[in-house]
Amino acid sequence: MKGVATADPDTPPARRGPVVAALMLGMGLAAIDGTIVSTAVPQIVGDLGGLAVFSWLFSGYLLAVTVTLPVYGKLSDTFGRKPVLIAGVVLFLFGSLLCAAAWNMASLIAFRVVQGLGGGALQGTIQTIAADLYPLKERPRIQARLSSVWAASSVAGPAAGGLLAGYADWRWIFLINLPVGAVALWLIVRHLKEPARTTPRARVRIDWAGALAIFATGALLLTALVQGGVAWPWLSAPSLGLLAGAAALGVVTVLVERRAAEPIIPGWVWRRRTISAVNLALGALGLLMVAPTVFLPTYAQSVLGLGPIAAGFVLSVMTLSWPISAAFSNRVYSRIGFRLTAVIGISLALAVLLAFPFLPFPGEPWQPALLMLLLGGALGLFQLPLIVGVQSTVPYEERGTTTASVLFCRQVGQSVGAAVFGAVANGVLAARLGGSGDLDALARALDDPASLTAEATDHLRRAVDAAVDYVYVGAAGAAALALLVLLFLAPRRFPVLREVTGGDRSEETHDQGAS
Repeated sequence: MKGVATADPDTPPARRGPVVAALMLGMGLAAIDGTIVSTAVPQIVGDLGGLAVFSWLFSGYLLAVTVTLPVYGKLSDTFGRKPVLIAGVVLFLFGSLLCAAAWNMASLIAFRVVQGLGGGALQGTIQTIAADLYPLKERPRIQARLSSVWAASSVAGPAAGGLLAGYADWRWIFLINLPVGAVALWLIVRHLKEPARTTPRARVRIDWAGALAIFATGALLLTALVQGGVAWPWLSAPSLGLLAGAAALGVVTVLVERRAAEPIIPGWVWRRRTISAVNLALGALGLLMVAPTVFLPTYAQSVLGLGPIAAGFVLSVMTLSWPISAAFSNRVYSRIGFRLTAVIGISLALAVLLAFPFLPFPGEPWQPALLMLLLGGALGLFQLPLIVGVQSTVPYEERGTTTASVLFCRQVGQSVGAAVFGAVANGVLAARLGGSGDLDALARALDDPASLTAEATDHLRRAVDAAVDYVYVGAAGAAALALLVLLFLAPRRFPVLREVTGGDRSEETHDQGAS
């Protein structure tokens, strides 16, 4: 037999190899595409123009990925993982080809949205297949591999983009996806075999109205969060109009989903304590992750005076300890349970985030690097047990929807965090400098210290240091929120379903170790 049956814990590991390789390649495509464009922006703008709107190269991709996650999750539960993943890879590669052929900035932004529509299928479906493919005790291994791929791709993306733009052409940033994606697609088609359903399904009714309502609501909300304070002031008509429109469409979405026979976001996602608690906790994770991923590189360059490569290393140590910690987390939660393991992880993360403002000024690079190493280890103990745990509480036919809801909440949390912490940082800068604050503008000014006096440079660096300190305090607040959710909302023991071959629903048990 050539295929490998997902959701089958009796499948020999050797036969899972091609599918795991496909998942890692697909995850690499989704991860690297969010960062590889960043260092090539000067070349892209120089070729296509459109400096005023180039930020939509990132925002458009993020919007498309985020708002489609719930839709793909439901479709994978309805039609199976394989067709959804194949469609996602094909759409992603088609978008990459279109991006390489873009003739102006508007077309490139539109094609990045097409890429994002495929990227949403990649992110959610790959995580779901990983849970289908391995039994509970082995899931940390595959999740750690995917985390390693994500971490390596996120770090390597900017360097790869700079090299391709500098020594070849920026269009190769998108063309390089084609051979990698083609290999992943071939492996999926040839080796991924899903279990046959043991019970016949009634005629499938797709909730297209709900999908459209979710897409529109998410698009308005995320546009307001991403562009507010950047393209227009927070209290301006565009921001208020988008937020009001998102709220109105949110009400419409709830009404539509309540009436739908097969809703895209079923009510049980929020009625079940375990799923709702994990959704909220990982939403808080997305919120706090903005501090290290967005603000730490600016801190390393503007306050510590490091170059871009060295600044990237300060952040990258977190991506080294995270998957290692995640890989060994099963030895912890197998003894004390999912919830308590996650509580320990987020408590450690809270302590690390609160320690950041106490770093000396200007300090040494090893000091924030050490904190990021500890933070990665703490978050590995926090995130993976929650994802593995919540996936283990639902049967095969609900796992795609559950996984997508978790990833959706994390993505929304990240968008909210970028907006909130950006406003916090700029507000602190405005108070310190006696005028309007703009962290990006200050970072650019500090890149050319010869144009400033020593006193002015020191003053600006202290202002950036204070702004980033406040952001880390806010991130600690998000960690505290996640901790409270786990302590007061999450059940003490996750209602894990006993696994049987073929992905059938089975009797409920509880995760071991929790008391």
